[in-house]
Amino acid sequence: MTLYVDPPDWPGHGRMWSHLVSDVSYDELHAFAARLSLPRRAFDGDHYDLPANRYADAVAAGAVEVGSRDVVRLLRESGLRRPKGLRPRRG
Repeated sequence: MTLYVDPPDWPGHGRMWSHLVSDVSYDELHAFAARLSLPRRAFDGDHYDLPANRYADAVAAGAVEVGSRDVVRLLRESGLRRPKGLRPRRG
């Protein structure tokens, strides 16, 4: 099981954010996020939005640090990438 996280370089809501992804399955991603106590509302269709203050927690839990372009590449290659317009709405 490998999860990936990019650097917290994405601004939003007065914070910086990372993206947490799996290249295997959404089930794997949700299980890892649950271990980090990330709220399900942080799931954005094919990744979790991870605040900068939780980046080190994700890495300590086993997420592999990759660049932002790598996150997109990994999602595409795995078939898990969902274009923004096709992602389920957050609930």
